[in-house]
Amino acid sequence: MSNQFTQMNRDMSSRQALVRDLATQLILHGEIKTTAKKAKLVQGIVEKLVTTAKEDTLAARREAAKTVRFLKNADGKYAIQVLFSEIAPKYKERKGGYTQVFKLAPRTGDGAPMALIRFVK
Repeated sequence: MSNQFTQMNRDMSSRQALVRDLATQLILHGEIKTTAKKAKLVQGIVEKLVTTAKEDTLAARREAAKTVRFLKNADGKYAIQVLFSEIAPKYKERKGGYTQVFKLAPRTGDGAPMALIRFVK
């Protein structure tokens, strides 16, 4: 049974690359604007990454490094550093629900439903 929501009209490697890139950008920038389907897809991945990062061990860092790209933000910190040193400690006492998805106006070019995904304040 094929599910359009998880397939995203891409083959598996392209879909994995898309999710990795979106998750990394969300970690680096705190919020991203994308289509609603992509936002919902990346939300589950980032939630699991934050839960893994709350346990700051070498094994947890290696597990997160499987998904998060090796990119730097404007401050020169790598995405893994941001995840483990800034994001995870902020949600240490929280049990889940680290991200929010807000619906936005449709994209002007093709009318695709847009969304803003960001970390909870």
